[in-house]
Amino acid sequence: MTTSTAPRTVAAPRRAPEASFFPPRRPGVAFAGIALAFLSFALLQNLLIPVLPVMQTELRTDAAGITWALTAWLITAAVATPLLGKVGDLVGKRRTVLVSLVAIGLGSIVAALAQDLTVLVVGRVLQGLGGAVFPLGFGLVRDLFPRERVAGRIGALSAIMGIGAGVGTVLAGPLSELVGWRGLFLIPLAGVLVAGALLVRDRTLESRATGRVNALSALLLSGWLVALLTPLSTGSQLGWGSPFVLGLLGLAAVLFVGWLAVELRSREPLIDLRVMSLPGVWNANLASLLIGAAMFGVFAYFARFVQTPTSTGYGLGASVAESGLLMLPMLVTMSGVGFLVGAINRVVGLRVQLAVAAALIAISTASLALEHGAAWELAAAAGVFGIGLGLAIAATTSIVVQNVPASQTGVATGANANIRTIGSALGTALMTAIVTGSADAAGLPTEVAYQTGFLVLAGLALLASVVALLPSRRRAGATSAGADAAEPTERADETALEEADELALASAVAEA
Repeated sequence: MTTSTAPRTVAAPRRAPEASFFPPRRPGVAFAGIALAFLSFALLQNLLIPVLPVMQTELRTDAAGITWALTAWLITAAVATPLLGKVGDLVGKRRTVLVSLVAIGLGSIVAALAQDLTVLVVGRVLQGLGGAVFPLGFGLVRDLFPRERVAGRIGALSAIMGIGAGVGTVLAGPLSELVGWRGLFLIPLAGVLVAGALLVRDRTLESRATGRVNALSALLLSGWLVALLTPLSTGSQLGWGSPFVLGLLGLAAVLFVGWLAVELRSREPLIDLRVMSLPGVWNANLASLLIGAAMFGVFAYFARFVQTPTSTGYGLGASVAESGLLMLPMLVTMSGVGFLVGAINRVVGLRVQLAVAAALIAISTASLALEHGAAWELAAAAGVFGIGLGLAIAATTSIVVQNVPASQTGVATGANANIRTIGSALGTALMTAIVTGSADAAGLPTEVAYQTGFLVLAGLALLASVVALLPSRRRAGATSAGADAAEPTERADETALEEADELALASAVAEA
């Protein structure tokens, strides 16, 4: 008999069939709270980008300094997402989501009242702790809904994530003219207050995994993430060959190797690497890394590209508001596709969805490089990009959720989101290096530099499409340590306790 080292869940007392994770007939209210939490945190991703110059002047800092308003949030979110995802699996997902919402709210207040850069960064660090709402929210959806409705709900949440990130970029400029950059923080503050009110009254009945957080693993994970993301986020300002940047990259490599060694030997790993290597899961994670790079590379430079003066021969000379409108098709298509993922999933498998999505991202990104002479061409490319992005985020998350044990949903989806974050930092750094590496007489990036950058991002997305279709299914009868980890003994307990639909929902390995 195979012995699994995966965390066991504590079986809850048998419930009546109509009883669910939340009180009867209230899943819609709970889902609304989760969705609003997603939107509030996603807004913080790009909300400040259009107003950074104004903040730089008012806080009396320089360009390198104000960049930490973004970097501090990014690094904290990257560290908090898997750590709090694990904590949520152990102590309760809803409870940990509420703590994350409090952190976002406090961070928004601190940032809005900041009179110098240090206080602003403290506020952004607190906001970054809210990154746990993503993995834990997906885990709550798995606990809350029957399996046949999970993909649709995850698709909707994925669309909301994209909408939040995009709306932050599009509306921040016009809104800041009305309420100032400090007033922008009132938007996520209001969102988390309402989300908390919707979730706080629901008393969770969820099962919890036993175990503890491996402190050494958590320390090493935090260390290599900080050491990696700091130079990736600041390398363009400090210089990629500077001792500081090279030293941190070397430190990140050392800490990463140490973390792998600790995780592989641990009886209670922070991120079970056997689960991460399960069929389907590793494909989704690698695709997330590549798509994250393409996604944020485009996000970071689309507006700058279209705002380039017409005197360069390729720019449209668009204003901040006009560049935001050109991104609007992306938001519309992303949201529309995200809410249709449930229906699409009944016709097309998740792996095929992911492959098609990545291909659409590749095609639209290549179009930005090759066809950008008119506004409608850019708007059309943005629309196709949004379709691909909406499908991709929903598909990768659904693949992970449906292929891991229920007791590890939070940490697994947190790891997936974290991998996408690392990809975003890599993509932004790569695009920055390419675009700023070639300038004209006026000091502006050349058309060839933008074309090269977008084509490289398109290549990464195309590679993600190939990864999605790579064989991931185990041969019949095959066993491995990873398979053992995904065949938790909790399934036997659930067989006796749950109805047939609940058993299907808790299956560790879903058909891809």
